[in-house]
Amino acid sequence: QVQLVESGGGLVQAGGSLRLSCAATGLTFSEYDMGWYRQAPGKERKFVARIYWSSGIRYYADPVRGRFTISRDNAENTVFLQMDNLKPEDTAIYYCNAASTGPNYWGQGTQVTVSS
Repeated sequence: QVQLVESGGGLVQAGGSLRLSCAATGLTFSEYDMGWYRQAPGKERKFVARIYWSSGIRYYADPVRGRFTISRDNAENTVFLQMDNLKPEDTAIYYCNAASTGPNYWGQGTQVTVSS
């Protein structure tokens, strides 16, 4: 059974930092592209960042580029999202995603709240 478990969310003031983690079990982690998405209240879930398993190439959504950094530790089956210079508009539930040519998997989400 595949499980993705996010952690590291919380309440932070604008300009602060948080580091999210997503621990994966039940899959061959090194063969999955790993990503982060977020969903603000009343809005649809949106892409934040992705790191590809084969190349290590990283992609970011425009609103977070230059402030967020995605990384992965294949030995620990974990993907991270370092979030710096946080803004109130970053407030959302952040979800971890594992993607391949087969099924995609999602975590349960972790809340990030940025106060102004």
